[in-house]
Amino acid sequence: MSNTPPAPAFVASEHIDLKARNVSFSWEDTPLHWLPGDPFANHTINVLHLLLPAGERWFVHVYKQVLPYITDEALRADVVGFIGQEAMHATAHDDVLPHLKRLGLDPTPYTAQVDWLFEKLLGDRTLPPGKARKWWLMERVAMIAAIEHYTAFLGNWVLNADELDRRGADPMMLDLLRWHGAEEVEHRSVAFDLFMHLDGNYRRRARTWATAFTALVFLWQRGSRYFMEHDPERPGSKASLGQFYRAGRKGTLPSTGAMLKSIPTYLSRTYHPSQEGSTAQAVAYLASSPGANGGARA
Repeated sequence: MSNTPPAPAFVASEHIDLKARNVSFSWEDTPLHWLPGDPFANHTINVLHLLLPAGERWFVHVYKQVLPYITDEALRADVVGFIGQEAMHATAHDDVLPHLKRLGLDPTPYTAQVDWLFEKLLGDRTLPPGKARKWWLMERVAMIAAIEHYTAFLGNWVLNADELDRRGADPMMLDLLRWHGAEEVEHRSVAFDLFMHLDGNYRRRARTWATAFTALVFLWQRGSRYFMEHDPERPGSKASLGQFYRAGRKGTLPSTGAMLKSIPTYLSRTYHPSQEGSTAQAVAYLASSPGANGGARA
């Protein structure tokens, strides 16, 4: 019997050439509580605007260092497209933060902590050239693959979150979230494929998943609590796991069951991101998104 582990099951029909899109969103008419009647879900989703700009700039920084190691030209093209999309995501979410501040919710104390995490804790280190420096680069490549598993999960969720429409979510915010979510589904395989191309070690994949998952849970709950406590319209409000569970059951946040199921999915030795989500659905939304009607950038 062979001891060779099974290869990830890639779905070729889900691959698409990637391009960054010009997008334009205007926030003047978007209220602080853009999801009526559910401030907890509202602010839990708002954490995206705090985490993503720093995180996606970090993705871009790491991947620019990785480009010289890529020997597959098709994968290199995917990575270049990924870099373009992630840079645009960071800019679009960054633009929301001044609007939140104008509405009385200053995100600066929290974003300063997030910036420190990505720039200092996960940033470049003074290491000697050779194995040590490459080890740290591969650790970060593996961590990005784990994080991208969850961004694709969230992207797929928001594309199908009909309850947000039924609750009367602000159309501009919903379009931002779905444009971003659609591109996360569109490029969901790139980070994993890059990791498998450069390293593919299962122990590293599992270890960095644990690090990424723990960090995401910590940062997300901290961000939700910060927003709830500093909401100028509901000062001193609290955030709790019970609220997350109930919002998931209502459909205004991902369900707890789906979140837990995503863990063994990623850790399966036959996992490949192309097995989850629909590229066709993502592309269809991108073709109709009001905010993404500027088309592709050169």
